[in-house]
Amino acid sequence: MQHQRIEPGPGQESVWDYPRPPRLEPCTKNIQIVVSGTVILASENYFRVLETSHPPVYYFDPKTIRMDLLHESQHGSFCEWKGQATYYSLKLGNRTIENAAWCYKRPTRRFGAIAGHLAFYPSKMDRCFVDGERVVSQEGDFYGGWITKDIVGPFKGGQGTRGW
Repeated sequence: MQHQRIEPGPGQESVWDYPRPPRLEPCTKNIQIVVSGTVILASENYFRVLETSHPPVYYFDPKTIRMDLLHESQHGSFCEWKGQATYYSLKLGNRTIENAAWCYKRPTRRFGAIAGHLAFYPSKMDRCFVDGERVVSQEGDFYGGWITKDIVGPFKGGQGTRGW
């Protein structure tokens, strides 16, 4: 399967213009994550990682997160750019969302600014918002990207995109 880059319109970014290796940049848009009617995160000061073919992934300071709802899971993964990831499950009432978030406790030097910051899979949350716009999750859940109207693809992650 081949991909055809979508030309970005005014105020949009193409994920095909994002770099590889990925770039880390600070952001200040208003982000909210809601689970079971509870705001588990509200932040206007965080980082986003931009990588070719992927929608942005946001990393939040634990001070902006309801950390009392998260506990470290046994799951882990390795990123060639950021290092070893630790995962967290979210428990709210009788509901548990396994491996809802991840972080790099000791990332590579290039990504040192996100040490201890958490990223969330938008597909596992009830609702995620960027400046009031509801987020669409990146297909496939391996990357955890957040899609908004200002990001165009096509996006890697879905079936048939592994070889891109």
